[in-house]
Amino acid sequence: MGFRPLHDRVVVRRVDSEEKTKGGIIIPDTAKEKPSEGVVVSVGPGARDENGKINALDVKAGDRVLFGKWSGTEVKLNGEDLIIMKESDIMGVIEA
Repeated sequence: MGFRPLHDRVVVRRVDSEEKTKGGIIIPDTAKEKPSEGVVVSVGPGARDENGKINALDVKAGDRVLFGKWSGTEVKLNGEDLIIMKESDIMGVIEA
């Protein structure tokens, strides 16, 4: 089963956070914060403006992005935890 987001929505897979601090302390699962970094899995075609023209999104599948802590809606598709959010919830793209 595939999933294609509509309009200006983006599907993001969270990137697992480090299990150790820089000092070498191991962080248990219960103390970990949900990471606000992820990889874009799929994007919609874009939002429509007042004239009905579709404006393409700035992010694309494969981009590594930062987003707000409480952004989007968490869903489970094909056994995988994903987040569906609007492009405006994404703060930026991490460039290598």
